[in-house]
Amino acid sequence: MTEEQQDAQTAGETTEEAEAGAASTSDMSVEQLQERIAALTAQSEDYMQRLARSQADFDNFRKRTIREKEELGKYASAKLITELVPVIDNFSRALDTRPEGEGSESFVKGVEMIHRQFENVLQAEGLTAMETVGQPFNPEFHQAVMQVESDEYEEGIVVEELQKGYMLKDKVLRPAMVKVSG
Repeated sequence: MTEEQQDAQTAGETTEEAEAGAASTSDMSVEQLQERIAALTAQSEDYMQRLARSQADFDNFRKRTIREKEELGKYASAKLITELVPVIDNFSRALDTRPEGEGSESFVKGVEMIHRQFENVLQAEGLTAMETVGQPFNPEFHQAVMQVESDEYEEGIVVEELQKGYMLKDKVLRPAMVKVSG
């Protein structure tokens, strides 16, 4: 037995199998080999395109996850602030009906200080009141509850604010309830 035959046997092939494999590639014509190369090249390109799409999908997923995480952090306090907005409205109404009498002035000053402090805390979280009167009606920011005739304002302008609207950073937290000139 020659060295080549021994090497083929140690590799798990018989001499006949090694010769048959060599014979099968030599039996293939150049055209068949070129077709085989073209098929393998197309398969390789398909795999590369799949890999590129998978990488792009993963990159988009990563960016979307980062964006959602940032937005979650940015608006994490939205639920609490939404529940506190009616409280600040009631605070404002209470200050509008100031009690008269002896000693009420110091009480009113204390309540005003608490109200200002409460507003400052909410503003620090990104809450801002909308300016509506005299502005053009915008359904994204205003909820029209009445249309009134006005000599002072032209048509489609907010005449009166019935309930304050609030923005939380760059989103509408609560639209303002308004009267619009018609």
